[in-house]
Amino acid sequence: MRARRLFAVASVAVGLVALSGCRSEPGVAAYVGDHRITEDAVTEVIDDARAKNAVPTETAGPAEMPAGPEPRLPGRSEVVSVLLLGEVCDRVSAAEGYRPQREVDPVQIAQGAGLNPETEYVRRTAELYACLSGIPVGAPVAPSEQELADLVAAGKRAGAVPAEVTVEQAATQLDGEQLRFALANRNSLAEAVEAYDVTVNPRYRPLVFPVLSFSGETPIVAVGVPLGEPTSGAVSDISTPKPQPAAGPTDG
Repeated sequence: MRARRLFAVASVAVGLVALSGCRSEPGVAAYVGDHRITEDAVTEVIDDARAKNAVPTETAGPAEMPAGPEPRLPGRSEVVSVLLLGEVCDRVSAAEGYRPQREVDPVQIAQGAGLNPETEYVRRTAELYACLSGIPVGAPVAPSEQELADLVAAGKRAGAVPAEVTVEQAATQLDGEQLRFALANRNSLAEAVEAYDVTVNPRYRPLVFPVLSFSGETPIVAVGVPLGEPTSGAVSDISTPKPQPAAGPTDG
């Protein structure tokens, strides 16, 4: 079993609860309390990524260097997640006096996505992960039977767990320190932001921030935290031209 393809996307992740009430304004992608994350702000980050990360073209002659890998540009949902979580983490940290426990080098994130380190999305992501490193994490959490079943199902979709493998067989490979730490991150941080008003535009629902993912050309979320409300049944209009960048270390 290719269980080692399971990797942490970030050292921590923020969980948000759905709000009571309904907020919807034209041009707003998400709310965090009274703060609006506008569609224009999302578009600016997308445009910046495209401008600073041109798709490589075919070489014109043998003397030229081969074209590099095509950059993995973020989709609108990834940008909304980063902007939203950055705002939440800043507020939680200010209220509780948390301080980042480590610096996150934008170059490391850029390399994982094939992006220019000067890209705004890369910079915002690095700032987010640094902020999240200061949020306390509780003791490791053992997965429930349902969580293990969901994890194995995600692994099969990613091609990391063979189709014939049962949940019981896969659990011996997947249920370890990394998974339990990810569950602790999810739970403790979700509790930390329960009081925050978060609403996400229906076009981005369901929006999930990955805590742990199966690697691959298109990473599959193994453990994630829902952001805002679940899907409303409205037509989705999320642009995701390239897979989300892997911003964390692989397991081994």
